[in-house]
Amino acid sequence: MLETFSLALKSIWSNKLRSFLTMLGIIIGVASVIILVSLVNGYMSYMTESFTSMGTNQISVELVNISTRYVTEDQMYEFYDEHRDIFIQMTPSVRVSGIAKVGSTQLSATSVSGVSEEYTDMKGYEMESGRFISYSDIVSRQKVAVIGYYDACEYFGSPDNAIGEKLKINGYAFTVVGVVKRQDEDDLEEGGSDDFCLIPYSVALKMSRSSIPSSYTFATVDTEVSEQAVTLIENFLEETYKNDNLYTVTAMSELLDSLNSMISMLSLLLGGIAGISLLVAGVGVMNIMLVSVTERTREIGIRKALGARRSAIMSQFVIEAAVTSVLGGIMGIIVGGLMSGFIGTLIGISAPPTLMAIMVSFGVSVAIGLIFGYMPANRAAKLNPIDALRSE
Repeated sequence: MLETFSLALKSIWSNKLRSFLTMLGIIIGVASVIILVSLVNGYMSYMTESFTSMGTNQISVELVNISTRYVTEDQMYEFYDEHRDIFIQMTPSVRVSGIAKVGSTQLSATSVSGVSEEYTDMKGYEMESGRFISYSDIVSRQKVAVIGYYDACEYFGSPDNAIGEKLKINGYAFTVVGVVKRQDEDDLEEGGSDDFCLIPYSVALKMSRSSIPSSYTFATVDTEVSEQAVTLIENFLEETYKNDNLYTVTAMSELLDSLNSMISMLSLLLGGIAGISLLVAGVGVMNIMLVSVTERTREIGIRKALGARRSAIMSQFVIEAAVTSVLGGIMGIIVGGLMSGFIGTLIGISAPPTLMAIMVSFGVSVAIGLIFGYMPANRAAKLNPIDALRSE
C-alpha cells in the first residue's frame, strides 16, 4: 500500500500543471461551499444578535380600537398584574408623529415614542446621565424627555450638558432629564440606534389626541413561556373584541425562529448550488484519470506482465485520484477560510468558516475523488497485458 501511495504521489508530481488544473475545480468547489455557508451563518448570527438586542422575550400587541370595542390601559395593566408569573414588564407604546427641534435645528430622523417607566428595564437600557421617566411623570403628565447618546452629543455637546436643556416636539417644550448610554459601539449616526427621544406615554397620548394606547409591549419571564403568554393575551383580547382582525399579537421569539428556519434553508440551498461545482470537478478528475490510463497503458502492461495483481493496478489509480482530491480539498479549505473572513469583514459581519461546512465539503471532495476515480482505475485494471504491451 505504501508503495502504491508513493507511485501515486510520483505520478501527480511528474505532471504538476495538469494535476493542479485537476485540483482547481475541487479547490473552487470546496472554497465556494465554505464561503457561502459561512457568510449565511454569519448573517444568521448577526440577525439573531439584532433580535436579541430587541428582546427575544418580548411580545408586541397592536390594537384597532373602535367606539364599541376597545381595551383601556387600566384593563391592560389589570391583566398584566394578574399574570405576573408570566410577565415581568409591560409598557404602552405611543408613536408620536411630527418633528423634534433643538433651537432651530430639526431632528428629522429622531424617533419620538411615549413609553412607561418599565421601558428601560425591558430594553436593558442604562443611563449615561440623569434619570429615566418615572411613574410620577406619567401620572402628572410631565413634559420630560430621555434622549439617546447621539442626540446628547450632537445637539448639546455631551450627555452631562444635555440634562436640564430644552427641546420641542410639535411645538411643546420638553426638559431633558436623562441620556441613555451608547448602544452602538461602532456607529454613532443620525437615525441609528442612539438617535431617539422617549417621553411619558400619557403626554404622547395627549399630543396624538387619543385617549387610549393602541400598542403595547410585554416582556415574559422567559422565552420558553412565550407561546403560553401569546395565548393568554389573545384569549383576553378575544373576550373584548370578538374579532381577531382587530388585534395582532406577535412574539419576537416566533419571528426569530421563522427567520432562522428561512436562513437555514437558504444556507442549504446555496451550499447545494456551490456543491454542483464539486460534481463538475469530479468529472474533471475522471477525465484526467482516463487520459492518464491511456498514456500509461504500456506501463500497466509491463507491471501486469511482471505479476502485478489487478487490485494493485486499481488501487494505484484510485489512490492517485483520492490524493488529488484530498490535496485540492485542503487547498480549498485554506482559500475558503481566508476568503470567508475577508468578505465578512467587507460587508460588516463576522463570518468565520464553520466546522460543519469544512467537514462536509472536504468529505464530499474526497468521496468524489474515489467515486470518479474508480471507473478509470477499473478500466486500467481490466487491461489485457498483451494488448497493453502492444500499445504505442
